[in-house]
Amino acid sequence: MGITTAATLILELTLTRIFSVVFYYHFAFLAISVALFGLGAGGVFSYYVAARGERLFRGLAMLSLANAGAVIGSLALILYLAGQQVGFTTLALVYFAAALPFVLSGMVVSLAIAETIQRVERVYFYDLMGAAAGCLLVIPFLNVLGGPGAVLAAGVLFATASAVWFGLARSSKGRAVAAAVALFLVALIIGNKRTPILDITSAKGMALPAEAFVQWNSFSRISVTEGAGADPLIIIDADATTGIPRFDLDHLTDAQKKELQAYGPAFPYRMRPGAKALIIGAGGGWDVARAIASGSKDVTGVEINPIIADTIMSGRYREASRGLYQRPGVRIVVEDGRSFVRRSPEKYQVLQATLVDTWASTAAGAFALSENNLYTKEAFTDYLSHLSDDGILAFTRWGFDPPRESLRLLVLARQALLEMGEKEPWRHVIVVREDVQKLKKWGATDTVIISRKPFPVEDLERAGLAAMQGNFEIMYLPGQAPDNPFTTFLTTKDPAAFFESYRYDVTPVHDDRPFFFYTVQPRDVLSFKSSDTRGNADFKINLAVPTLFYMLGVSLLATIVTLVLPPFLLGTRLPREKGVPTFLLYFLCLGAGYILIQVGLIQKLVLFLGHPTYALTVVIFSMLVSSGAGSFYSRRLIRGDDGRLMTALVAVAAVVIVLAFAVTPIINAGAALPLAVRVLITILLIAPAGFVMGVPFPSGLTRLEAWHPPAVRWAWSLNAAASVLGSGSAIFLAIYLGLRNTLLLGAVLYVAALVTVRLTGDGRRHA
Repeated sequence: MGITTAATLILELTLTRIFSVVFYYHFAFLAISVALFGLGAGGVFSYYVAARGERLFRGLAMLSLANAGAVIGSLALILYLAGQQVGFTTLALVYFAAALPFVLSGMVVSLAIAETIQRVERVYFYDLMGAAAGCLLVIPFLNVLGGPGAVLAAGVLFATASAVWFGLARSSKGRAVAAAVALFLVALIIGNKRTPILDITSAKGMALPAEAFVQWNSFSRISVTEGAGADPLIIIDADATTGIPRFDLDHLTDAQKKELQAYGPAFPYRMRPGAKALIIGAGGGWDVARAIASGSKDVTGVEINPIIADTIMSGRYREASRGLYQRPGVRIVVEDGRSFVRRSPEKYQVLQATLVDTWASTAAGAFALSENNLYTKEAFTDYLSHLSDDGILAFTRWGFDPPRESLRLLVLARQALLEMGEKEPWRHVIVVREDVQKLKKWGATDTVIISRKPFPVEDLERAGLAAMQGNFEIMYLPGQAPDNPFTTFLTTKDPAAFFESYRYDVTPVHDDRPFFFYTVQPRDVLSFKSSDTRGNADFKINLAVPTLFYMLGVSLLATIVTLVLPPFLLGTRLPREKGVPTFLLYFLCLGAGYILIQVGLIQKLVLFLGHPTYALTVVIFSMLVSSGAGSFYSRRLIRGDDGRLMTALVAVAAVVIVLAFAVTPIINAGAALPLAVRVLITILLIAPAGFVMGVPFPSGLTRLEAWHPPAVRWAWSLNAAASVLGSGSAIFLAIYLGLRNTLLLGAVLYVAALVTVRLTGDGRRHA
């Protein structure tokens, strides 16, 4: 069974990557919902298989073999639908087709657990250990095989599991067939790597351009296009882009110098030529080139993606970029930008981030839309603390009328400056806009300059001259500010009233709610899709919010399907004994509670671990392993005693509440520690919670089996169904209530599970 759960988790996490590439990052977390729905529905269908009286091992072998084929079919359909516009029909087809392998996995796991219920704690232990192994394997699979190859690798594991089951059934013929299928899939992976057969050729409803280079890792698909006479273009998840400049920076022509100084991201170097610079999101190197062209001799670029920083810029396209990242005085660091700043002991004259966001899901995007710890109040405090006295922050974001993202930058800056003791934030800000003609189209670009100390008069004069020479529109300049929302906000004495009356949500975001990009007011979510902003970048970004509601609707539909299937399949065999339906709510509470806590911890720890992949891997792996240990020891800990079970549930709630309040100060204190130490601290933080969270589920199944054995598989289904809703609800709660409250609600659900044990105690004793 461990092989099956390993393959299932590999498939689940790989689908988050594929969905991000072909359907936008909004759909990445849908893979989690698909997986949980499939597992839950599979538990229900396992009743039907068991009712046919098939021999257990042969039945498990056939299901696993069918799953190897289902993986190929699902992958082919998803890749085909990638060329279609995403609507409800497309979404439904993707959802239920992708769910098929998980339905089959759910049947295998549910049957195995139901038939070994006497030792469920050990079976559940192997279930979790297999999933933990899959969590570790998915990273090398994606790095080496790519997205489609990793899906096929999951198929190989399903076929391998089938061979094992056939071996237990003493069917040499079946085992040979399963082995042949596994070998066929291995050959398909190798052939697909050399000559793509099952590969991504369309994304977001459009055919992909000719790609000169493609490589996957655990959180992105990176490609490069090479148009005739154009600079190479790096494309992230078939959407976000960053160019590679070809300038010879030691022999720039006047035209090249003008081009490097022509855009908003060059504005900080007009004010601080030759500055010691830190560039977050270095990408293909345009901002690095601008800094060097201004005379900078000390430039640090932070790039989160090693494919871009190492494979492309320092490898395959090193000559095309004229060795930009190997120049003296240039240092490139592969890390999350915010984490690097927190650890850095240095101070900079310019700290810059140009359109640093990716409409491509990170690994953690499976559980979150596009939360970004780069743009929070705490992040601005970190940045300002790493500036020299004459230092400036420079952020370039999309500009609209009325402004959204660029205005929210001012909101964050004002709050951070006030907390750092600066009394007049309005003297610390300059905003300029370029591409004004695009304001009603895709969007102009606003560059927001924020100084550590109030701008002196000579800086304001320099900024005014630079704006005039570069044809920038001044949106805000201390002393000559136009009448617009930037000026209104910076000079208001009542920010709360401004936020209440403003058309968009530009309230400050914090590390506990790091959703900077979503500016649609909650009151306007339902009407947003019919707005007149459909053709700009803001619409594309904010589309994630109504999409979240649609996904919650689809998840709710999937959950209802899971819950109403048993009456049609089982009829009178549904549990009718007094107290059993009430106790089944116990498994709903556990499923939703576990996923809420897991999602909250992943999001909380991204910043601490410095990389979304590390957060996903370390948190899920730690929870699975520690929960597996809790399951293994659950029988001897609980001993069939309701009082001990309720104590375990209280322990879960208590540990999670402590985590909710303790994680932030702990990670703040340990931000500068080496990565290995931070990983160890994360494991030590999570292990106690994971251990006690592993106890209630197998203990509840044991309790239910002694009371009403036929309900065991339905309990498994209800647990997975609750997780379906929990996975989408966790994102909703994180956006509107925050990560801490998401964790606390997870703890409340374990208390609710305790209540169901207490209410059904008498009924079980009299059964």
